Amino acid sequence: MYELDFDIEAIEFLETLPKHLKERIFNKIVSSKENPFHFFARLEGRPGYKMRIGDYRAIADIFPELNKIKVVKIGHRKNIYDK
Repeated sequence: MYELDFDIEAIEFLETLPKHLKERIFNKIVSSKENPFHFFARLEGRPGYKMRIGDYRAIADIFPELNKIKVVKIGHRKNIYDK
C-alpha cells in the first residue's frame, strides 16, 4: 500500500471547494493507495501523473521505490495544466 502526501497547494485548493466535492476528490485519491497506476495516467510532455475526478484533476508524483504518492496540485480541468 502506498503512503499519501499532500502538498500545501493541493490542501488549500480542497479547502475552497464545497463539502461534497471535497469529499469526492479526497475519497478518490485515497482509493488509489492500493494501486495508483490503475487510477493515475502519465502526463504528456512533463513528469508526473494525473487523475481524473469529474471536472477536476489531481496531479501527483508517484515514487514506487518508496511506496509514496505525492499529490502536488488539484484543480479544475480548465486551468490545472497552466504553468
